[in-house]
Amino acid sequence: MSAPRFYHPGALSPGHETTLPDNAAIHACKALRMQVGDAVILFNGDGHDYLGKLTSVRKQEVNALMIEAHPRPTESPLKITLAQAISSGDRMDFTIQKAVEMGAFAIQPIASQRSVVKLAGERAEKRREHWQNVAISACEQSGRAFVPQVASPLSLPEWLAQKPAADALITLAPNAPQTLPQLKLTGSNICLLIGPEGGLTDQEIDMAAQHGFTAVRMGPRVLRTETAALAAIASMQTLWGDFTA
Repeated sequence: MSAPRFYHPGALSPGHETTLPDNAAIHACKALRMQVGDAVILFNGDGHDYLGKLTSVRKQEVNALMIEAHPRPTESPLKITLAQAISSGDRMDFTIQKAVEMGAFAIQPIASQRSVVKLAGERAEKRREHWQNVAISACEQSGRAFVPQVASPLSLPEWLAQKPAADALITLAPNAPQTLPQLKLTGSNICLLIGPEGGLTDQEIDMAAQHGFTAVRMGPRVLRTETAALAAIASMQTLWGDFTA
């Protein structure tokens, strides 16, 4: 059985003792019933796994001694930024979780004209923090040692005004003339724009096109917003990344 793996936001180095974050400590102590001497793996987003052993297990605090560090070669050669229009219910959580599992490099929540969920101010920041924790949990599960950052929500015009830079700017449209395999990728940085339930409006697709986005179709069927993002990322990883066909 492999050692449990937890995210730790602080500095980690072999030979030094560290205290597990509260949520990791609770899971280790109460759910896994770990004991002193048990092996544990921590990661902080620097691309390494840190193998250690528990030195103390208390109700309020769990400590571990880091023994050795190992590079974790789990990152895709593609750097895919997913600009995802905010969806309702648990669809956004699902999309972020699975996108991180499939190797997305960063997540940009987008408020579009057809977005049902409207976020602003403190509420928007709380949702961003929640989505960041979803991304962290997905890294723990999938073995990634780099943590994709979830940015603060922006409206589509605000985000486009920042001129997102990438080697390929791609959005999906059911009637687009091109498909992904027909695109000629000139670099590894990709920005993928996905609409909400109901899709992007024609005006938004035109706006994205004016900023260099190419519309592609995934196939003959109309996909839900959470399906579209994941199908596109999976296709990109198969065509140009580290998925095997």
